[in-house]
Amino acid sequence: MVRGDGRKPDEIRKISVEINYIKWAEGSCLISLGDTRVICTASILNSVPPFAREKGMGWIFAEYSMLPRSVDTRTSRTQSGRSYELQRIIGRALRSVCDLTLLGERTVAIDCDVIQADGSTRCASIIGGYISLFIALYKLWEDGIFVKFPIRRMVSAVSCGIVKGEKMVDLTYAEDSEAECDITVVSTGRGEIIEVQGGVENGGFMTREVFDELVDMGIRASRYVFSVEKEVLSQFLKELKFPD
Repeated sequence: MVRGDGRKPDEIRKISVEINYIKWAEGSCLISLGDTRVICTASILNSVPPFAREKGMGWIFAEYSMLPRSVDTRTSRTQSGRSYELQRIIGRALRSVCDLTLLGERTVAIDCDVIQADGSTRCASIIGGYISLFIALYKLWEDGIFVKFPIRRMVSAVSCGIVKGEKMVDLTYAEDSEAECDITVVSTGRGEIIEVQGGVENGGFMTREVFDELVDMGIRASRYVFSVEKEVLSQFLKELKFPD
């Protein structure tokens, strides 16, 4: 099967990243995943939420929003329930690859603002959020704040689904709107699964075999994501002797 944009079922759209996109943020980038574009920033806050105080740990959280005309018709600027759901997924993904005890009593706020949406916005936000987080924490490491770098792994997110009976990865908006089921596979550079989130549409069902096939497709497709991250962060990875 050849898709509407000419890709094979297991092929991710081209990813491009411009780092240091926002002048004032400690870490930032503009990430493009096909026609989906997200501005991601990482801000260092010298405080932690009440539940983390005096526990020798920091925190990472995310906020996600879409510009009113990031889609084909104007939407409200007010955050929806879906926005809260997605920012929790982004936050969990980024916290999972970090040692929060190494942050000290610091919080990193990750802001993901979708300026153009064509599917897989949460995946682009996780990837761009990770790159921004990495840059922000690298600057602190470079200043001697950390003895050991807090990030332990690379992280990737890939959407997978079944459209007209065909299993595929990195769904566009048109594909996602017709999908019989769709999931997001969040994994590390070592192939470890962080989270799988999603479900079926229209009261259908998904067999365990199909679910496993989609997860495997997502992990295999992540290899391209990691190659992009390594290229974008190469100057920092070399200094850190990063394990992934």
